[in-house]
Amino acid sequence: MEPSIIVHGGAGRWDPEEAESALEGLGAAAETARAILSRGGSALDAVVAAVVLLEDDVLFNAGTGSALNLAGEAEMDASVMDGRTLAAGAVGAIKGVRNPVLVARRVMESTDHVMLAGEGAGRFARAMGFPPYDPVTPRRRVDHLEKLEALAREGPGEQGTLRGLLEKYPGLACGTVGAVALDQHGALAAATSTGGITLKLPGRVGDTPIPGAGTYATSAAAASATGHGETILRLLASRHACDRVAGGATAQQASDEAIAALAPHGGHAGIIVVDAAGRIGVAHDTDFMPHAHCGVGGAGITARTRTAR
Repeated sequence: MEPSIIVHGGAGRWDPEEAESALEGLGAAAETARAILSRGGSALDAVVAAVVLLEDDVLFNAGTGSALNLAGEAEMDASVMDGRTLAAGAVGAIKGVRNPVLVARRVMESTDHVMLAGEGAGRFARAMGFPPYDPVTPRRRVDHLEKLEALAREGPGEQGTLRGLLEKYPGLACGTVGAVALDQHGALAAATSTGGITLKLPGRVGDTPIPGAGTYATSAAAASATGHGETILRLLASRHACDRVAGGATAQQASDEAIAALAPHGGHAGIIVVDAAGRIGVAHDTDFMPHAHCGVGGAGITARTRTAR
């Protein structure tokens, strides 16, 4: 079976120059995953390796360079899921680690739990040997101060004005990273990682670490979503897409339908899907969603910002 990999860098409004740099990073992540798959490696290993590379790229809102919450902290979410067994692992609002996706995988493989959050996730990471690490970059510090000033100009009331701010400046939420893959053995897997929404309330957990919301994988398909987390959470966008594939839809049809289902509820989002035949689906209703893929129907890495039609 021919392997397939697709990675995304977050749905939102991207600066054109940064979008080009994002495509370079995504291409490198897809190539890293492709190399693993071509050697007979697992889909799970491939998606985790791709996401680790993107977490280490300061351009993306995941790992190093994560967006900061209202208190100026990087609280990160990540998850992995193995479609063969439905095993899943996740961390929510974790601080002080370099690669949240690796901690999420360790939750899946070394505990009886699916998700650990907050201080408990941090303690688990230390117990598993993950060293302390500060993912906050100077660029994010400056961005945080600028957004705080913009929020203050919107008037009192944090939650309501934050939603209004996000609607005015969709770029506040972009940069989440994710990967889905099919390996030579027919197994599917998904992984997603994010710093969440800029100026979110401390303790907020989005869709990324919730199986069925931001990340999902079955024997039929694997999906990773990005965008307005609360809407994706309410409608379980990634499970919606995987279930549609299981019901006979193509990966592209399932992607389109998942995003269309979010639209009436005010969410701006994107999703990537790969099915058990290695076919991919990409959909988003935002200005951009940089992504890169390799697999069925194509030779080498194809990287795009907009969805090809």
